[in-house]
Amino acid sequence: MSGSRFLVTGGSQGIGAAIVELAAKAGHQVVFTGRNDQFIDAVAKKTGAHGVKADVSRPDDNARTVDACDKQMGGVDVLINNAAYDYRADIGALDLARMKDLFETNVFGLVDITNRVVPQMKSRKSGDIVNIASTSGMKGAAASTPYAASKWAVRGITQCWQAELRPHGIRVVSICPSEVQTNFGGRAGRNNPNKLYAGDIAATIMAALNMPRRTLWPELAVFANNPWKED
Repeated sequence: MSGSRFLVTGGSQGIGAAIVELAAKAGHQVVFTGRNDQFIDAVAKKTGAHGVKADVSRPDDNARTVDACDKQMGGVDVLINNAAYDYRADIGALDLARMKDLFETNVFGLVDITNRVVPQMKSRKSGDIVNIASTSGMKGAAASTPYAASKWAVRGITQCWQAELRPHGIRVVSICPSEVQTNFGGRAGRNNPNKLYAGDIAATIMAALNMPRRTLWPELAVFANNPWKED
């Protein structure tokens, strides 16, 4: 895969920023979104990618993002649906309004921006869509109803899109990371050197994209090999 045009949502920090960096280093054009001006500017300066301040849960922002991709790159070949956040609570104490807001970003925002990009991919008979799910979408856990449900939804959506888009030459992949050492959910300082880093997930995604186009890696869970090891 060479000379592709990437759109990375939630690309101003964490896994998204690592994807932006690797894609830019590989010579691809990259547009990414974020919600924090300081983080957007830092990633843009480091990578040379074009940052757009946008919230994937807002349809107008998604329209503006796709317009920016058309102006900056002439379209999108690779869409990385990474933007997401976490909310956890025990059943019996769930705030449904907060759960609905989470779904607006983690699920409906993902669907909305993909809905805007897919027509151009279908017209070219080529494209890649990578949906960042989670191992939380493969196995439930206590207090994880909102977040896990959103990631189960992402996995199901991915399977539907695979059935729909494979005849058009478009690959849709679901990546399910285990715990990654980022500031996700506001939990900083998780510095176990044996656990996953954002760059590990970015490298896995780039490997999947670099497979021959006749191949499809439909879903991949990524775990740390030995997170319990003590150095």
